[in-house]
Amino acid sequence: MKKISIIFALLLVGICAQQTQAQYSGDYEYSSEMLWGITKATNSGLIGGFIFKYNKELKEDHFHGGVLEIVNIKHPQEQRYYRENSFILGKQHYLYSIRLSYSREYTIFKKASQQGVQVNGILSAGPTIGLEAPYYVEVGYGNFSRNEPYDPNKSQNILGSGYVLQGLGESSIVPGLNLKAGVSFEFGSFKSNVVGLEVGFQSDIFTRKIIIMPATENYSIFPSAYVTLFYGSRR
Repeated sequence: MKKISIIFALLLVGICAQQTQAQYSGDYEYSSEMLWGITKATNSGLIGGFIFKYNKELKEDHFHGGVLEIVNIKHPQEQRYYRENSFILGKQHYLYSIRLSYSREYTIFKKASQQGVQVNGILSAGPTIGLEAPYYVEVGYGNFSRNEPYDPNKSQNILGSGYVLQGLGESSIVPGLNLKAGVSFEFGSFKSNVVGLEVGFQSDIFTRKIIIMPATENYSIFPSAYVTLFYGSRR
């Protein structure tokens, strides 16, 4: 959270310095854009997930469109331990969040055609599909080992985590909603493409508690701050 706040503050300083260059220019008009990127949240791993967005002009300086995000959400008390490989003691499930949302974007500052920074305000909401997948670990049995769902009674024999995405096919589906409010900062010198950064706050709200770590308190609501790096094309 602190790192994201620092990034946000530095970007605001940059905006103030370049605002005189970022005035409206008719050469920078566009009617649609397609963006994709990677996202990091305060309740995710190093890379939280991936995002795809399509926006279309609704009226001047006002866009709307659809967003698809696939992210991994962590429990706040997850702690990694190391034996032969690393694993998370006490973790029973992963939580993967598939977010489908409708987005509205408003241009706050418009960049010139080949200079400055464009700033957009963003609001989005929509349904979420939560995948509560069993957390697999490698368990040692003397001279052999095998991967199996986490069992607290076998914690002393755990050698490490299972394979990436192992157990995904055994997921329980938990429906929910997602809400997001953010600000994006767009850079780049050409009308046909865009690169930038988005920061803000978001929340996943599920219809029941997700049992990520059964020995601690579990939640049905997962608020977080986030930062997204994105790239895309416009026309």
